[in-house]
Amino acid sequence: MEIKNTALVTGGSGFVGSHLVDFLLEKGFNVRCIVRKTSSLKWLENKPIELFDCGLTDLAGIRKAFDGVNYIFHVAGVVKSKTSEGYFEGNVNTTKNLLEVALEFKDKIKKFIIVSSQTVSGPSHNGIPVSEEDECSPITTYGRSKLAQESLAKKYMKDIPITICRAPAIYGERDTEILIFFKTFNSGLMTTIGFNKKLISLIHVRDLVEGLFLAAISIKSTGQIYFISSEKFYSWEEIGEATSIVLNKKPFKIKVPHSAVYLIAAIAQFFSMFSNKPATLNIEKAKDITRQFWICSTEKAVKDLGYHQKISEVEGIKRTCEWYKEMGWI
Repeated sequence: MEIKNTALVTGGSGFVGSHLVDFLLEKGFNVRCIVRKTSSLKWLENKPIELFDCGLTDLAGIRKAFDGVNYIFHVAGVVKSKTSEGYFEGNVNTTKNLLEVALEFKDKIKKFIIVSSQTVSGPSHNGIPVSEEDECSPITTYGRSKLAQESLAKKYMKDIPITICRAPAIYGERDTEILIFFKTFNSGLMTTIGFNKKLISLIHVRDLVEGLFLAAISIKSTGQIYFISSEKFYSWEEIGEATSIVLNKKPFKIKVPHSAVYLIAAIAQFFSMFSNKPATLNIEKAKDITRQFWICSTEKAVKDLGYHQKISEVEGIKRTCEWYKEMGWI
């Protein structure tokens, strides 16, 4: 009888992680997830997986979860925090815990995938996509924490077969971050930021998780960094046109000046001081979304992994919006 590979996913209850869990199950893997006791498990319910509710700080619990695992996909991380310490605690310290435990099981581990971010590189300049060889210049605390995560991981590469995968902006079914764009669009309004044409790399979650899988099973990928992204770059006008086709809407378009974005961000950040939750839009996020080019090259992933973007913006937006409608989200 064939022995199945066992994969462990951190952040499996979230948007990207739950899609990765689905993909691994389709590929015939045994799947385990490390979650927190407070995690919502709605995307994992009734699936043939093992859950370990130890979180990423309980070393004994992590040790139990790692025992017998062949592939580790570290998806969990902190994307919003009220403090700088929160980003580094959630993205660097927790990763150190996982890597330290992984050392104990290094002979069994075939690949340790760390999901990083395009924010590590920072925005590209003059419309030239950033590559893995470019010097990193993150412009936000989140980006700096993910760069610190990568730097930490490199120290373990001599002992553990680690691959780092950087993702751009991600969308798709189950996502709540980009939902506001589609809700607003569906209500007849489309806002774009600034008056210059902006280009972004944008990937549907299904393409991303397939790229993570290809990186995991590739011998070539050990010790490497890859951008797993769209091969096409998109303007917000193109995204709007695709959404217009899918939703059959002709929205009223408003261009929001950069100065107004910063003002709104400052107000939101101020009021978040009186809340338990960090603001979705803050000064750093304003700095992020007002850049002209957030584009990256997938040339290395295409060459080494055989990765290709399969889902176009129209197909991806169609899938996403149909799912949102089924769920009653729009």
